[in-house]
Amino acid sequence: MSKNLVIVESPAKARTIEKYLGKDFKVLASYGHVRDLVPKEGAVSPDQDFAMRYEVIERNKKHVDAIDKALKKADALYLAPDPDREGEAIAWHLLELLKERGSLDGKQVHRVVFHEITKGAIKNAIENPRSMSGELVNAQQARRALDYLVGFNLSPLLWKKIQRGLSAGRVQSPALRMIVEREREIEAFEPQEYWSIEAEAAKDAQAFQAKLTRYRGEKVEQFSFTNGDQAHEAEAHLKQSANGELRVAKVEKKQRRRNPAPPFTTSTLQQEASRKLGFGAQRTMRLAQSLYEGIDLGEGAVGLITYMRTDSVALATEAVNEIRSVIDERYGSNNVPDAPRSYRTKSKNAQEAHEAIRPTSAARHPDALKGRLDHDQFRLYELIWKRTVACQMVPALFNTVGVDLACGEGNQFRATGSQLVEPGFIAVYQEGRDDAKGDDDADKLLPPLEEGEMVALKQLITDQHFTEPPPRFTEASLVKALEEYGIGRPSTYASIISTLQNREYVEMDRKRFQPTDVGRVVNDFLTKHFTRYVDYDFTARLEDELDAVSRGEKDWVPLMREFWTPFRERVEDKEKTVTREEAVQARELGTDPKSGRPVTVRFGRFGPFVQIGTKDDEEKPKFAGLRPGQKMDEIELDEALALFNLPRDLGETPDGEPVQANIGPYGPYVKFGRKFASLGEDDDVYTIELPRALEIIEEKKKADANRIIQDFPDEGIRVLNGRFGPYMTDGNKNVSVPKDRDPKDLTLPEIREMIANAPERKGRFGRRKKAGKKSAAKKASKKAAKKKTGKKKAAKKKAAKKKKKAGKKKSAAS
Repeated sequence: MSKNLVIVESPAKARTIEKYLGKDFKVLASYGHVRDLVPKEGAVSPDQDFAMRYEVIERNKKHVDAIDKALKKADALYLAPDPDREGEAIAWHLLELLKERGSLDGKQVHRVVFHEITKGAIKNAIENPRSMSGELVNAQQARRALDYLVGFNLSPLLWKKIQRGLSAGRVQSPALRMIVEREREIEAFEPQEYWSIEAEAAKDAQAFQAKLTRYRGEKVEQFSFTNGDQAHEAEAHLKQSANGELRVAKVEKKQRRRNPAPPFTTSTLQQEASRKLGFGAQRTMRLAQSLYEGIDLGEGAVGLITYMRTDSVALATEAVNEIRSVIDERYGSNNVPDAPRSYRTKSKNAQEAHEAIRPTSAARHPDALKGRLDHDQFRLYELIWKRTVACQMVPALFNTVGVDLACGEGNQFRATGSQLVEPGFIAVYQEGRDDAKGDDDADKLLPPLEEGEMVALKQLITDQHFTEPPPRFTEASLVKALEEYGIGRPSTYASIISTLQNREYVEMDRKRFQPTDVGRVVNDFLTKHFTRYVDYDFTARLEDELDAVSRGEKDWVPLMREFWTPFRERVEDKEKTVTREEAVQARELGTDPKSGRPVTVRFGRFGPFVQIGTKDDEEKPKFAGLRPGQKMDEIELDEALALFNLPRDLGETPDGEPVQANIGPYGPYVKFGRKFASLGEDDDVYTIELPRALEIIEEKKKADANRIIQDFPDEGIRVLNGRFGPYMTDGNKNVSVPKDRDPKDLTLPEIREMIANAPERKGRFGRRKKAGKKSAAKKASKKAAKKKTGKKKAAKKKAAKKKKKAGKKKSAAS
């Protein structure tokens, strides 16, 4: 019997920790959350101080039962889920469940936290337990209640006004707004022309380039030259002024230091893994979880990195000392700074007891793990190891030179060069950047130049440029933007992104987010009617207030009430006052030249479509769905009208059958005679021509021919190849061919007999059709019999009553 029971979240972690603690400890997993709000209205009761109704998560009930059973044999319970708000909530929910079952009587209960799964960290946590943090639990409950109230009230409103299956979320909706607004900026962007002028100069056969910085005494800005005429006029003037030479007017020499980036937090790890490894946020967190929980290195599982949900950049003193030793050993003492580097956490609610994400042992070089980690795990571990080691190294040193070159009176060019003198931390790691156009720190050498000397002007380079729109968000830049705005928290970024993709509010185009039509419609509805709740500052302030609850500085119930009252009123008001027409935001494209009726594009219950006419017209409106790739905000009148050009007559088959192209319930098709053939993925119903249609028809005929094994047209019986193997059919019953028979050898009498003996085809609800009729008849018969029996019983009862009454009268008379 184990004296102590330890509960963690995952079985992988449980196995690793049990190995460290020995025979007096049994370690079980809760498999994540054990309770959640009941999935129906009333799970949160605003009228009862936001009391919450929880239920055990069905899939984890057996794990709770196992914990309950093991606890009966133990003296003490150690609750050891993750060291964050979610982990505290899991510990609290489990505690509440065990209390309800009466399993805690006479048991000692401890809460333990650790930030890395190493023998020392686990033993230290067990030796230094703490009590449950009510503040963290309250903050998590408030967050869960808010998310529930927003989702449970806004989502049904979206179903009624726009389309079923949509959702809105407290954090998801501002993130969607961010993506849609960026897309609108891109669409509204008008490129501006500008020109640059550079000089190619040379000294002692070494060429270098310099940018024009002053022209005719004025500083040159981006839009100093906005057309070719201005630029070429300036070029001619500069050539004349230079007369083949430039004078070195000024030489500035400096040494520049570049410091390493701090160790990883959750968000910076997600950003760098996206930039450098091409990993999505969810993939990064899944891999980090596996590295944290433990990898078998030959002598059992070992936790390789510290806890991966953190917004702290702090490092433990022991870890820093080990990192400095590794730098000394691998890269030389000259790369170890005199004093350890310390980094300050910017996040308002970072818990300094937490550490940044780092290897549990810097001495465990990535190369030593090859063969023990899979490819992706290795790449992520290597990234974390390099960033951690680099953060404690000396800065990189660059010699920089800036040279001003005079070109006649009032004209000046500027040449810059840099040379990496001491790589320092760059020898190990360099931070990635979003949308970088070049490497500022790349060596760009200038020849030795002295003030007053002349250099040859080889040529002037005049280039045309256009300003570019802001780039769409990548996963890395979206996470960075969310963090900068204070929207969401490290543990939520991955789920925000996956929700937006799962709801099909956004799609990825070359690894960048682009809003879909439904994403735009939902965003526009929420932005117009629930402005406050998708406002970046409001969302960030609410996050700060939830953080204040977790620090014990604020009570969660008044915070909830302050949010709920105006929110509920707004939902009730919009439910009554906003029509579906307003919600789907129809856009008028023009007039149909044939009918003179208005043409609009709008969003319907089955997606975006074009409509000719209105519901108030005498003639019913015409509808046509948008083609793949067409966008509601971009489609023009001529493109919209082309959608109504179906069916298209393409010609005839060689047998004289008419051929048409059209769209049906199962997608685009060609019709030949009375038969149909689906179009291929690369075929377009609006552009397909007869030759390609005939190819598709021929393929269909071949497929149909291969499908028929035997055909008895006079009997209406066929033997066919089906999805689940050969079968026979008379049009009413489908009967599988016995496995021991060749379908080609079956005779007509055999087929008739097998079809006749087969059970009737099942009806809609799984009942056999004929049996269903008999059953219904039987039921009716039973009902009638029951009625008859009931009448007989009532008559007998009445007769008995009469007899009794008569007896009483007779007795009274005597």
